[in-house]
Amino acid sequence: MKHPTDCVNKSDIRTAIDRLDEDLLQIFARRQEYVRRMAELKNRPEEAFDHERIETMVAAIRARAAELGLESDQAELIWRTLIDWNVAYEKRAISARLEGGAITF
Repeated sequence: MKHPTDCVNKSDIRTAIDRLDEDLLQIFARRQEYVRRMAELKNRPEEAFDHERIETMVAAIRARAAELGLESDQAELIWRTLIDWNVAYEKRAISARLEGGAITF
């Protein structure tokens, strides 16, 4: 993949972004496997939300984003959206397990 400074046209940039998007999807899919496992280990839906953990995680993400030259607000928005989805998923999965059902996506 070309470095951004080596891209000479929009097509070069779009190709690189498409490749990065595929990488991100694969990373998110792997991350979701851990979220699924976490839901299996928790016993009550209320365990899905841990305010202290979330705020500590978001602060670390903001700091690391700034170090990498990514806008901290953008990183926070992405991670809070991801966390919100994870919490909702875990609550649904735990509730379904307790009720003897299965969760669907």
